Amino acid sequence: MRIVNKIISGGQTGADRAALDTAIKFNMPHGGWITRGRRTESGPLPGCYNLVEMASRDYPARTRKNIIDADGTIIIARGPLTGGSHLTHKIAMQAGKFLCRIDLLEQDIFEASLIIQDFIVSHHIQVLNVAGPRASHDPDIYFDVRTILQAVFYLDFLDDDEQLFQPAQMFRHAYIFPETFASVAHGLGALEQALTLRGKTLIARSENIQIGAIYFSLLDHILTGLGLDERKSHLFKLLANGRTLKEYTPEDGVMDMIKMLKEKLSKEFQLRVVTT
Repeated sequence: MRIVNKIISGGQTGADRAALDTAIKFNMPHGGWITRGRRTESGPLPGCYNLVEMASRDYPARTRKNIIDADGTIIIARGPLTGGSHLTHKIAMQAGKFLCRIDLLEQDIFEASLIIQDFIVSHHIQVLNVAGPRASHDPDIYFDVRTILQAVFYLDFLDDDEQLFQPAQMFRHAYIFPETFASVAHGLGALEQALTLRGKTLIARSENIQIGAIYFSLLDHILTGLGLDERKSHLFKLLANGRTLKEYTPEDGVMDMIKMLKEKLSKEFQLRVVTT
């Protein structure tokens, strides 16, 4: 995705974590500053998140550093700002940094994504700081922020990448997916068999940052073909194993399958190049 180059946040549960997870999902660089001990309300932030630990345990100091390091900040919340969200708004205004405020009581998901896309484009935002309430203050904010950011990426895909990976050219028309899959490897093998040679080559040669274009182009086909649109399917349960089901969706399962497929096809493509 080219709409921003990096997403940062403070690593707290809720809005912060949703932003980081979305960046990771789309192979986008992520980061930010977090207080000493990598503190969050659910315990230390896992090491898979590339945040820099500060010497201080002061949350306002962490908030300020993320605002200053970003080209612009978006705050996604419901109703009047409180706590850390209010502090973020205050610091951004005092620092004269670009700021976008989304109130989910006034804007729906699509409206919010359009506002954020315009904010990013208008102010040439390359490093985007995302803030909002923690999960204990708004249990639904994680899902809302992820959905909004993915909608922003989808709008970017429609502008730039829609023609790159056409399902009609990627999939074999006569191929019929199995009804069930005994393992993730079984599902991965079926997905590979369903692709045309052109489809395999396009995926194998794609850049990591193009994972979003592949995802949006093939999402519906893979969802139905692998049965991931059914949360009760065996393959979805295998992919979701060890994940929080409230946060792990069938669409996340599709992305995981695409990433595994790309890794496999890229290795096979490199091997063919070396041996020929």
